[in-house]
Amino acid sequence: MAEQHWSPTFSSTDYRLETEETLYQGFFRMLRLTLQHRTFAGGEISIRRELFYRDDAVCVLLYDPALDRVVLIEQFRVGALEHPDGPWMLELVAGIVEAGETPEQVAQREAVEEAGAALGPLEHIIRYVPSSGATREYIDLYCARVDSRPLGGDFGLAHEGEDIRVHLLDAADAFALVSNGKIYNSPAIIALQWLQLNQTRLRQQWGDHPANGENDET
Repeated sequence: MAEQHWSPTFSSTDYRLETEETLYQGFFRMLRLTLQHRTFAGGEISIRRELFYRDDAVCVLLYDPALDRVVLIEQFRVGALEHPDGPWMLELVAGIVEAGETPEQVAQREAVEEAGAALGPLEHIIRYVPSSGATREYIDLYCARVDSRPLGGDFGLAHEGEDIRVHLLDAADAFALVSNGKIYNSPAIIALQWLQLNQTRLRQQWGDHPANGENDET
């Protein structure tokens, strides 16, 4: 009989951190950890792992329900140097959570900096770990209503090494780019597939552009 529900076998009390060594400290951190944790067979196992430590991040899919299109950004990514199509990727607006900020504030700040967009209502999609095997990073993923009519052009903060181009795509075309592998980063894939499931509801819920042509405040 198939399992109908799942919950973790163990909890945070079933492991212990024995040593933590900082191997590198810069914009990111690299740690070497020695841990022990319980096993499914009933014993314990000791492991040593390198952990790439990143602060929490926020990614937001900008969606215009009136025109049924999304706003995505294109930029150079060093982690994709070996990709056959090259290291320029089509992504969501995103940023790191700074001290004292809420995820919603990060979404609003980065939407302005990276796309020149003011956000309307925000809907939280999921908080997830993109690469738990070796990286400590949590991403809060959102979808936000925007008026895409005035958007487009090039953005980014020069002092942060950003060079960003804004793209407006019909939602169906963006879904196709996921299907054919042209969009291949996890936040964009998850958010666009979520939008496919929630597209009708959002168009009904968020409706047309605000009467004054501007997004309402969150």
